[in-house]
Amino acid sequence: MTKITAAITAVGKYVPDFVLSNQVLETMVDTNDEWITTRTGIKERRILKEKDKGTSFMAIKAAEDLIAKTGLDPKEIDLVLMATTTPDMPVAATGVYVATQIGAVNAFSYDLQAACSSFLYGLSTATSYVESGRYKKVLLIGADKMSSIIDYTDRATCIIFGDGAGAVLIEPNTEGLGFQDEILRSDGIGREFLKIEAGGSILPPSEETVKNKQHYVHQDGKTVFKYAVSGMADVSEQIMKRNNLSHDDINWLVPHQANKRIIDATAHRMGLNEEKVLINIHKYGNTTSATLPLLLADFEDQLKKGDNLIFASFGGGFTWGAIYLKWAYTKK
Repeated sequence: MTKITAAITAVGKYVPDFVLSNQVLETMVDTNDEWITTRTGIKERRILKEKDKGTSFMAIKAAEDLIAKTGLDPKEIDLVLMATTTPDMPVAATGVYVATQIGAVNAFSYDLQAACSSFLYGLSTATSYVESGRYKKVLLIGADKMSSIIDYTDRATCIIFGDGAGAVLIEPNTEGLGFQDEILRSDGIGREFLKIEAGGSILPPSEETVKNKQHYVHQDGKTVFKYAVSGMADVSEQIMKRNNLSHDDINWLVPHQANKRIIDATAHRMGLNEEKVLINIHKYGNTTSATLPLLLADFEDQLKKGDNLIFASFGGGFTWGAIYLKWAYTKK
């Protein structure tokens, strides 16, 4: 019996039109382009400015881009997995609304939240559904409107994040392509270092929490950086060793776009030169759940059938991991 693997067969993307450059940020907070660029690698980020538009708006756009490029009938989609840290609202799952809006009337859907690792964990989840033989077409969307939870008077966080969405279609493969291996990790020690304090069950919204700006992202940058560098690099090196891969065997590193220095450290541990590392952080900043699919969409033309890809991410919680995947198609 031929083994079924789960492969990415199509990608789509959406980023808002409004560009928030480092030069504009200089007029908002005490920072400058050189400081931001040397510490993060970010030059600009996209911000969703349209009134009454949230994460679902971008997710729908990314899904529609994928559908338009492939001619996919949305009725054939079995599951829509929504990886996000900024759902439209706390209770009604954003993915359910997205599935309905794109016409995926035969799919079920739910949200998956693991901070910046949401898409990576979603890729693992989607793979399990497909490789079980239960579902044939899983649409995995990573989308975040980070501007909705950022304090633009806090220079420690407002320089980092942007808005965006990316989508991938995951289907069965019988050629040995697609998903090969994963190493996923988490550690609750991270709970105190990267968080939104209020709005949950411990500290519900109140006039006081709003006044104290407790509904915005707060992070201990130095601590998060230290854990992120070691976490992403460790699992990326481990997955190479476990699969007997040398740096020559790796075609592309697909790293979470949080900080250029973290990406460089991970590539260094893997023995990869810059030409093998996918980077677009300078254009979008950290779009959280959207960074990995946006990379795939931006570099789709360069990905070839059979290429060895290592995905790596690190997020709040802490959550982190690496996935080894063989690319399943060459774009025509």
